[in-house]
Amino acid sequence: EARATLSSRLGSLSDQVKRTRMRPIPALKVKPQPESRTTIEAPKGLQHFNSRGGFSTDEYVVVLKPGETTPAPWINVVANPDFGFIVSESGGGYTWNLNSRENQLTPWSNDPVCDPCGEAFFITDRESGARWSPTAAPIRIPEAIYAAHHGQGYSRFVTMAFGVHSELTQFVMHDSPVKISRLVLENRSKSTRKFAVSGYAEWNLGFNRAQNAPAIITEFDTESRALFAWNPRNNEHGSKIAFSAILGSHSSYTCDRTEFIGRNSSLAYPSALLKDEPLTGRTGAGLDPCAVMQTLIEIPAGEKVEVVFALGQAVDRLEARRLLTLARQQQVETMYQGVRGWWDKLLTKVQVETPDSSFDLVMNRWYLYQTLVCRIFARAAFYQAGGAFGFRDQLQDSMAVLHTAPEITRAQILRAAARQFVEGDVQHWWHPPFGRGVRTHFSDDLLWLPYVVSQYMRVTGDATILQENVTFLEGPLLRPDQEDSYYTPAVSHQSATIYEHCARAIDKSLKTGVHGLPLMGAGDWNDGMNHVGLGGKGESVWLAMFLFVSLENFAPIAEKEAQFDRSEAWSLHARKLKDAVESQAWDGDWYRRAFFDDGTPLGTAQGDECRIDSLSQSWAVISGMTDPARARQAMSSVESHLVKSEAEIIELFTPPFDKTPLDPGYIKGYLPGVRENGGQYTHAASWVVIASALLGERARAFELFSFLNPVHHSKDSSSMNRYKIEPYVLAGDVYSQAPHVGRGGWSWYTGSSGWMYRAGLEYILGFTVEGDVVSIKPCVPLEWQAYVVTYRHGRSKYRFVVSVSAGPAPASAWTMKLVDDGHDHEVPVRF
Repeated sequence: EARATLSSRLGSLSDQVKRTRMRPIPALKVKPQPESRTTIEAPKGLQHFNSRGGFSTDEYVVVLKPGETTPAPWINVVANPDFGFIVSESGGGYTWNLNSRENQLTPWSNDPVCDPCGEAFFITDRESGARWSPTAAPIRIPEAIYAAHHGQGYSRFVTMAFGVHSELTQFVMHDSPVKISRLVLENRSKSTRKFAVSGYAEWNLGFNRAQNAPAIITEFDTESRALFAWNPRNNEHGSKIAFSAILGSHSSYTCDRTEFIGRNSSLAYPSALLKDEPLTGRTGAGLDPCAVMQTLIEIPAGEKVEVVFALGQAVDRLEARRLLTLARQQQVETMYQGVRGWWDKLLTKVQVETPDSSFDLVMNRWYLYQTLVCRIFARAAFYQAGGAFGFRDQLQDSMAVLHTAPEITRAQILRAAARQFVEGDVQHWWHPPFGRGVRTHFSDDLLWLPYVVSQYMRVTGDATILQENVTFLEGPLLRPDQEDSYYTPAVSHQSATIYEHCARAIDKSLKTGVHGLPLMGAGDWNDGMNHVGLGGKGESVWLAMFLFVSLENFAPIAEKEAQFDRSEAWSLHARKLKDAVESQAWDGDWYRRAFFDDGTPLGTAQGDECRIDSLSQSWAVISGMTDPARARQAMSSVESHLVKSEAEIIELFTPPFDKTPLDPGYIKGYLPGVRENGGQYTHAASWVVIASALLGERARAFELFSFLNPVHHSKDSSSMNRYKIEPYVLAGDVYSQAPHVGRGGWSWYTGSSGWMYRAGLEYILGFTVEGDVVSIKPCVPLEWQAYVVTYRHGRSKYRFVVSVSAGPAPASAWTMKLVDDGHDHEVPVRF
C-alpha cells in the first residue's frame, strides 16, 4: 500500500508529481556492540496464533518479527470515563481529555498506511550513537523482534536492541486525567552503558492541529518540573493546562518541534538525537509546539533503570501541579496494579467456560471491554474520533454492562434523558461538556430510552429509577422540511420523572402513515436511509416492531402510575401496529423494510435492490409481535439470501444500492457491499444471532455467532491478510462484494460489541439475572455436553455447571433465587 498527498494550491497533478523527491534517510552509523544478542525471544504458547498475534489468558499479544507488519493497525483503547488514549502495535497513538474529538491533547490519525506517531519515545546510546524506540515506531531496528501486549486498561511493549532489553507499559490513572508511560531498560551487555531517554508529545489541544498549533503557548513550570501547554483558541477547553513530565529527574527539554525533529526530517530520524547535546529549553508562543523531555541515565551491566513519563491535562496550573505531585508520591507499580485490578473485578463478575475457547476469549474479556472502554468511556478509536454521545448509541451499549455494572447503565439513562426536548424528541448526538449537538427527525432515537429503562428495571429490579427527576432541553423546533439543526440548546426550567420522559418519547412516536405504520422521519435505525421518509409520509416496518416492545413494556407501568388513559391508548396502539404489520408489511416470504413517501415499498421481492433487509426479519422474532409461522419463514429467508456461510458473513440487505432510481438517502453513496450498503453491518447481524437463538436453533445460532467472532476471521496468515483488522475485537462492518469479500471495515467503535456480548451470554448460554433470581435457558450447540457460568452476587460466588442433553432447546428456563451469604456455591443445572 502507498499514499500520496496532493494539494489543489500547488499546481497540477503532473507538476506535483514532478516535484516529488524521495528523501533517503541516512544510514545509521553506530559503533558495533558485539557482546550480546540483539533480539528478544518471540512469546510462545499463544492461543489462536495467526503468524502475527495470539491470545494469552488476559492479553492479545502482537509479535512483529523482522520485516513483518500487521495488515492494518491493531490498536488498544485505554481510558477511564473522562480521559484516555489509543495505541497501536507499533506505538504512537493519541491522547484526549473529556472529549476525544474536541479536546485531543495529541493528534489523532486514521491513516492505516503510515500509522503516524503523535507521541513517541527514544533511546540513544551516548557512546555508540545508536538510536531506537522501545516500540516498532518511529525508529525500528530491522533485526529486532517487537512484542505488543494489549490488555484491559494497559498496553505493554517489549523488545531488545543493542544489548538493551526494554519494556514500555502505558496506562491511565483510574480516576485522574493522567497517562503514565513506564519505560524499564535492562542492560544485558557486559559493560556499563550511558543513555539519553527522550519522551515526545506533539501538542494538538483541539481537533485540527493545523488550526490549533499557531495559537498554542508552552512554558516550563519550575514548581512541578513539567512542561505546560494551553490553547487560547479552543473555546471550550482553552483555559486548561496540558502537561508533560518525567516523574523523576530530567536533564533538558524543548517545546520546539522543529528543533527536535529538524527541518524536512521526521520522527524516524530526529536531528536533535544526532548530537550528544542537551535540548535548548525553548518554550513560548509561535513555535511548532511539542513537548520533549529528556533524561540521562547510566546502567551498569546486568542492572535495570526505570524512567516514568506523565502526560495529562488539568483545569488550571494548581490542579496540574497537584496531579503531578500525586503521581510522584505513588508507586508506579501500585497505580498499574490498581488499574488492572479495577478492570479484572468488573470483567470477572461473569465468566464462562465452554468447549469453545474462541467463545470464552471474547466473552470473558474482549467484548465487554470493547463496549465499556471504547463505546462508553472513549467514544473513539482508530477509524473514528467521535467524542460525542449518541442518544441511541450509548443507551444500547449500556445494556451490556447490566449484569456487571448496572450503575453505569443507570447513569447513562439519566444522562440521555437530560438530552430530551420538552416536545419529546431528543438530540441525535451531543458533545460534552456543554451539549452542542444535532436535533433531527430520526424516529427511533427517543424510543431507546423506554426500551433501556425497561431492560434496566427487569435485570436490577430497581423501579425507583422511574421517579428520578431530570430536566428537559429547549430550542428551536425543526421545520418539516429541515433535516437537522446543530446548536447548543438551553436547559429547560421544566423537569419530570424518568417515567414521564419515557412517556413523552412514546407519545411522540404514535403518529402513523397511510399503511398504519410509524413514520420513518429522517431515518430509523439505519441513518443512511435518511430520504425514505424525508417528505414526512414514509413509514418504517422495523420501527413498528421496535415501538411495539416499548408499548407492551410501558402500558402496565402507566397503569401502575394511575395513568389509565395512556395505558389504554398504548395497548390499543400496540394492537393496531400488530395488525398493520401483518396486513401491510408481509411480502410473501419476508417482511418489508419500509415504505417511501410515495408509498413505494422498500425491501420487497419486486424491487431491484434491497429486496430483503435483515432488520425486519430478526425483529419479527425479537419483538414477539408477528405470526410465529411467518417469523420462522422470514428468518429462513435471511438464511437463504443474507447468510454467506462460505465467507462467514451476514449481510444487512441484498442486493446493495447501486443503480436503482429510488433515493433511499446517503447510504447509496457507499460502495456496494460496504458498511450499511449491503455489507455485513455487525450490529444488525447480532440481532440475527439473537433471533436464531430465540427460535431455538441450537446449532445455527452458535454457528452464526461464530461467523461474527473476529477470532475466526484471522485463523491463519491467509485469513488474517484478507480480514486485515484486529482479531480480538468486533468489526463494525465486513465487506461483502468481490474483490474484498471478508475484509473488515472499521473496528472497535461499533455498537455490535454490546449486543454480541448479550447474544452470547443471555441468548446462547441463556443466562440472565432479574433482581435476585437467576434464569438459565440454553441454546448451545448439540455437541456441547456441559458449560459453566460463574457469577458474583454481592459477597457470594455462584458456579453454575450446566449439563445439556441432545435434542431441541428447552422450552422453559431453570430458575433459582440467589442468596448473598458470603459463600461459594457450586450449582448443578441439568437439561
